[in-house]
Amino acid sequence: MTTTRFAPSPTGYIHVGNLRTALMNYLIARKAGGTFILRIDDTDAERSKEEYVDGLKRDLEWLGLHWDRVERQS
Repeated sequence: MTTTRFAPSPTGYIHVGNLRTALMNYLIARKAGGTFILRIDDTDAERSKEEYVDGLKRDLEWLGLHWDRVERQS
């Protein structure tokens, strides 16, 4: 089974580069009948903020990119 992930660092709002990566990984997973994981890579504790995580999730949902599960890398 194919598994892809999108692992942004929540240190700011999503940008076009993030969206391109998320879209490609989402499409690959869906085409292969696999799993798309949203992995929040919040290892930069000083700059990571929960408001950016919330914004990221809202933006991905608005675009129709639905993940199968969320993981955190802290």
